[in-house]
Amino acid sequence: MDRAGHHCDDRPRRVQGNVGQRSVKMNSIQKTARFAGLLYLALAALSAFGLVYVPSMIIVPGDAAATANNIVASESLFRLGVVSNLAAFTVNVFVAVLLYKLLEPVSKSIASLMVILIMVGLAIGMLNELNQFAALLTLGADNLTPTQSQALASLFLDIYEHGFTIAHIFWGLWLFPMGYLICRSGFLPKVVGILLIIAGMGYLVDFTLFLLFPDVTLTVSNFTFIGEVALIFWLLIKGVNVEQWNKRTHKSDTTDLNGRGKEREISLSKA
Repeated sequence: MDRAGHHCDDRPRRVQGNVGQRSVKMNSIQKTARFAGLLYLALAALSAFGLVYVPSMIIVPGDAAATANNIVASESLFRLGVVSNLAAFTVNVFVAVLLYKLLEPVSKSIASLMVILIMVGLAIGMLNELNQFAALLTLGADNLTPTQSQALASLFLDIYEHGFTIAHIFWGLWLFPMGYLICRSGFLPKVVGILLIIAGMGYLVDFTLFLLFPDVTLTVSNFTFIGEVALIFWLLIKGVNVEQWNKRTHKSDTTDLNGRGKEREISLSKA
């Protein structure tokens, strides 16, 4: 029991040491927040180019021949769109890691779920880009007639669109834990968290409409993405409330240390 008492007495000093380490981190957490905002902004720009601008210049809905001709005539732009998408997915990995670092003091388990959800979506998105490469290779195949190559290219682009819609599920789902964590954080505005949850709903509605009502051309996420924009500019301009972030972190550390201390006491008493 003396050993258990020694561990209990040592806990306050360990907590104080942890607080000192966290105080040092306070100086860098604001930089982390702003860097996350900057990368999120880069992600938005890359996505807008690869997922919106390039398709608007090349894809002609319902006209496989015109789309194929546009791809051949603007092959460099088409390839640049694919590269832009892959770059966006890569940047999103770092955004997720930085947001985990910011939000982990609120709940490690929910922050981990947030990262897992977006990683699944990013994996689907990256693999889905193969369909765009397949469409491009098909149009350049010498052993196919123009009609055959156009039909195959159109098929690959249709598969790409379906894959993109499936990825929407996880791009929407990861915003739910993120929004929840922000609402509970105290160091980021609750309204931003609410807007992120609404944005997540927009992605899921898009998936539902595409799956059940394919003739509907409405893209709900085009109107609900304001939550992500709000988060980007809040992180860039305001960052986080460092004092509240530190309180959250200290509370998390104290809870962890108390839990470990109790586990040691139980283990030693049994011994």
